[in-house]
Amino acid sequence: MSTPTRSSSRTPSHIAPRTTPWALVGSVLSLCTATAQAQAAQAPAAPTSTVQIYGLIDVGVETLNQVGANGDHLTRMPGNTASVPSRLGLRGSEDLGQGLQAGFTLESGLAMDTGGLNQGSRLFGRQAFVSLSGAWGQFNLGRQHTMTFFSLLDADVIGPSAHGLASLDSYLPNARADNALGYRGKWDGFSVGATYSLGRDTATAGNPGATNCAGESASDHRACREWSVLLKYDAADWGVAAAQDTLRGGPGAFANLSSSALSDTRTNLNAWVRLSGIKLGAGVLHRHNGGSTATPRSDIFYVGLSAPLTQALLLETQLAQLHYKDSANKATQGVLRLSYSLSKRTAVYASLARLDNSGSLAVSVSNGAAGGTPAAGRAQTGTMFGVRHSF
Repeated sequence: MSTPTRSSSRTPSHIAPRTTPWALVGSVLSLCTATAQAQAAQAPAAPTSTVQIYGLIDVGVETLNQVGANGDHLTRMPGNTASVPSRLGLRGSEDLGQGLQAGFTLESGLAMDTGGLNQGSRLFGRQAFVSLSGAWGQFNLGRQHTMTFFSLLDADVIGPSAHGLASLDSYLPNARADNALGYRGKWDGFSVGATYSLGRDTATAGNPGATNCAGESASDHRACREWSVLLKYDAADWGVAAAQDTLRGGPGAFANLSSSALSDTRTNLNAWVRLSGIKLGAGVLHRHNGGSTATPRSDIFYVGLSAPLTQALLLETQLAQLHYKDSANKATQGVLRLSYSLSKRTAVYASLARLDNSGSLAVSVSNGAAGGTPAAGRAQTGTMFGVRHSF
């Protein structure tokens, strides 16, 4: 009698194991997840957008002597500027992909003595433009700085202070244009830029740089135009800049530019260098004002020094002279400023300045507010103590 054969508990190799429905679902899900991860890794990042609130608050108390015909003494809190002008702004950008970005800037000038607005009481009087930018540079449309502003940023040591170059030429820190097309680009230290305005500046009240020239005239295509160009090079420890800025006249325009046949042109050439932490800046600004019949040509020469005395204490000084060609009119200004940083955002400062007028000139040492002009040919001394905070 034969012995029964015991069946093996092991499945022969030629027979496939049974696949459960849950195992099939798991395999499909694993495959989909892997595919999605691979596609996400290859896909470009989603476009991002940002909006930033920023600002700078600077309030100082100023004293001036020799004010007016009687040589009065004046103590005030200037509203146009202190060590720098106060401002509040919004800026934003959106990544459009392919290296292209859209952006905007809306910036208000603040009169800290009253809480009002500067630049003719405009809501966004300092800047109001939309932009497109890429590797080729940035293109702006709207109210914006002209190239005069950017050309002075490094060489003008004192900057847009109440005791700065604006005392000799109010246009310099207010070099902006309405209705403007602007471009700036930078490659390997070289910067180029240009603006063209269809109508440069209509507002006048409370605006020391206003030109009262609306432009955009259907009958006169040259009226109230503005254009400027910039060429600049900056290395690690030195730089040079050249810029030209032309304002075309129109009906009712300031500076006697009452016709579009007249123009006011400023040509600026400057340089700066840093030696052992000490920065030196110097330049010359030539002006040809076609609206002036007596003294159309003038020059401003300036030289300044910025030296850190300690990690927190900074010394800045500058000497400048305004001279009119073929005239005895001349103004020489010297300023000394000490700033002490309490933090990265907050500083206190003290400024001492003197301006000597010659000929029939009556230029105030301070451009911080109107009403401080001395008598013709008289010298004036000013001091200022203040606090500056940025955010």
